[in-house]
Amino acid sequence: MVLKDFYKVLSEEKTGDAKYNIRILVNANHEVFKGHFPGNPIMPGVCMIQIIKELTESVTKSTLMIQTLTNVKFMALINPETSPELRLELEIVITEDDLVKVKNTTYFNDTVALKLSNVYKKL
Repeated sequence: MVLKDFYKVLSEEKTGDAKYNIRILVNANHEVFKGHFPGNPIMPGVCMIQIIKELTESVTKSTLMIQTLTNVKFMALINPETSPELRLELEIVITEDDLVKVKNTTYFNDTVALKLSNVYKKL
C-alpha cells in the first residue's frame, strides 16, 4: 500500500470468471484529506487509480505497472466522511502477452463515482 492506512479491504468476492466485487473502507482521518481539501475532504482521483492498481495486484498476485488509462470518468465526488465505504466492481482479464486489462466501476451507496478502463504490464 503506497499510502499507509489509507483504506482497508472489507470483503472480496469473485462474481464470475473474471469479475470481482471488492468493498473497502476509506480512512477519513488520513493525512491526505487534511490537504484535499481542508474542511471538505474529497478523494483524490490519483488515489482511486492507485487503489484499483493495488486491488488488481492482490487479485492477480502480481506486481503491476500502469501501461494505459482510458475512459477515466469521475462521475461523483467521494467524501470519506459521509461515504467511507466504497464498492469496486473489477473485471480483470490477463492476455496471452501477460498484460492485465481492467474495467472498473466504483460506487458509494448506489452512486457511481468512477468508471475507468486500464491496462497494466506485469513486472
